[in-house]
Amino acid sequence: MLLQGESGTGKSLLARMIHQESDRGDKPLVEINCAAIPEALLESELFGHVKGAFTGAASDRQGRLQAAHGGTLFLDEISELPLHLQPKLLKAIEEQSFQMVGADKDVSVDVRIIAASNQNLRELVDNGRFRADLYYRLAVIPVDIPALRDRPGDIPLLIRFICDQLVSRGYPDNLKCDDDAMQLMMDYPWPGNVRELENVLTQAMVFARDGRIAAEALYFVQHFLDRIVQRDSRLVSKRDGGGATGAIQRKRRQTLPATPIFTPRF
Repeated sequence: MLLQGESGTGKSLLARMIHQESDRGDKPLVEINCAAIPEALLESELFGHVKGAFTGAASDRQGRLQAAHGGTLFLDEISELPLHLQPKLLKAIEEQSFQMVGADKDVSVDVRIIAASNQNLRELVDNGRFRADLYYRLAVIPVDIPALRDRPGDIPLLIRFICDQLVSRGYPDNLKCDDDAMQLMMDYPWPGNVRELENVLTQAMVFARDGRIAAEALYFVQHFLDRIVQRDSRLVSKRDGGGATGAIQRKRRQTLPATPIFTPRF
């Protein structure tokens, strides 16, 4: 399965939900961020190594593929996987076996692969930056996760979910969100998607007063929207030769019905 969407749209959360609700839910879920590990260490992290495979390899060490045996391996930011490692990963997926770094014997595993990327892998294939054969193997079930700005109807649901999660971590409970604060969050385009929404809500819960999240607690969101209004005002004024009068009203997004958090493509 291949999950694609902008950063912060919830790809990791969706991967964990898929694992938990599957027949492999009681088996290991092993996650690895291909962009967070230095290229020189990535092969060892994925496939493991044997003693003496390289300087500093004082003992055998299993890789993430072995650790995920029977369960799921989640490869986040798969677009950052170096080209020279892609054939080895392809073989491991197709044959469910591989060789550890420095070994000459195959290791067999039973692993489901879920990959995620904030880049369009199809475009990377066309540009020669990602192997087509690995792409087709990963994208058996491709899933596009839309940006938060494209599903504003989900914002109230996500706010409730995130607030419940924050309460479980010790943040104040039973807070109410003012209509003005909710409208600000509906207007905001959320370039950081759900991750940014969680950050803003965490700040708002800290600055809440008398059990209420007011618009004043959403300083960053309000500041961003005010800048958009000022920009639009200048553009209209310039276009009309300075004859535009009155304040430019922000366009309010309709509160649309909640839409699915992901859209499978077949």
